[in-house]
Amino acid sequence: MNIGLIIFTSLIVAPFAWGIAIYNQLVTLKNNAKKSWSNIDILLKQRNSELPKLIDTCKQHMDYEQETLVRVIAARKNAEAALQSGDIQQLSSAEHSLENSLINLFSVVEDYPELKASDAFLRLQTRITSLEDSISDRREFYNESAATMNTRREQFPDNIVANIFNFEAFQLMEFQLSELNDVSVADAFKS
Repeated sequence: MNIGLIIFTSLIVAPFAWGIAIYNQLVTLKNNAKKSWSNIDILLKQRNSELPKLIDTCKQHMDYEQETLVRVIAARKNAEAALQSGDIQQLSSAEHSLENSLINLFSVVEDYPELKASDAFLRLQTRITSLEDSISDRREFYNESAATMNTRREQFPDNIVANIFNFEAFQLMEFQLSELNDVSVADAFKS
């Protein structure tokens, strides 16, 4: 066989094989990021479907705290709208507002012993708290997957294949500045 033909064929086949390998790796990273986002989406929908039950349970016991419940309802609607829009930055902000509303609701509940003793409320509170923990874990995993994908699509020579096939960057779910501040434990004990 002609050595020149082998070299010529190698020069054509090697870059093609290299491009296929990079493309397949980028597809895997993209699908991992989408899957991790899908896991968050599922948990957010589960949590949002539990919130009306929690609010209804609270309404039965909390005659004078309608403003607190209205804030939770409004925050839930904003979070659902942001989830539907697919805008991760808007969702991060809406989720932060919802989290603050729930924290406020759970602190107000302390003034209602019959509500705190309600089995329905305790089950819902435990379920929502568990979902919040899972959302936090999945958010971390999503950010890791998205950052890995974004890094690979910007690195040379992967960026060549990423640009040819229009691999888009993934937005990270970033923390609000207030989430990064130190928590004052002393404030929790003030009357």
